[in-house]
Amino acid sequence: MSEDQFPGWHGTTIIGVKKGDEVVIAGDGQVSLGQTVIKGTARKVRRLSPGGYDIVAGFAGSTADAFTLLERLEAKLEATPGQLARASVELAKDWRTDKYLQKLEAMLIVSDGTDIFVITGAGDVLEPEHDVTAIGSGGNYALAAGRALMDTDLSAEEVARKAMAIASDICVYTNGNLTVEKISK
Repeated sequence: MSEDQFPGWHGTTIIGVKKGDEVVIAGDGQVSLGQTVIKGTARKVRRLSPGGYDIVAGFAGSTADAFTLLERLEAKLEATPGQLARASVELAKDWRTDKYLQKLEAMLIVSDGTDIFVITGAGDVLEPEHDVTAIGSGGNYALAAGRALMDTDLSAEEVARKAMAIASDICVYTNGNLTVEKISK
């Protein structure tokens, strides 16, 4: 089946919000195939504990590809305990240069409660300028809403939840069934 005949998988909005001493990563549960919702309760935000250090990660893209990347990130974190930035850069380098990993279609938002990063297959490790970042189908909507809400008295979790609610009202590939993980140092 050619790419033109296959409607393609869509779904996922993930947001990361750092406010005060708290980081929240939230993601919706929708996976769509063309115009059909295949699943509304997928869990795309996870807590990892490599080497006894807590990490929260959210992913957009292919689930199998994301799990491969999360396993690789865990291995990098075990090799460099407590150094999320270094482990993220090492993962991005491998992802960019390894012929097998180059084919993976996913993006990650990761945090250790202090730092928050977006890791891409283009070799990028991005730290958001405004303490809000988002990826996925509704990522731009969630990002805009999150940035607008950062100047309020809302907590990181409240900002993430409200931004995701706005994204789910706009993006047909995003629903309101959230998984929310908090982490702080």
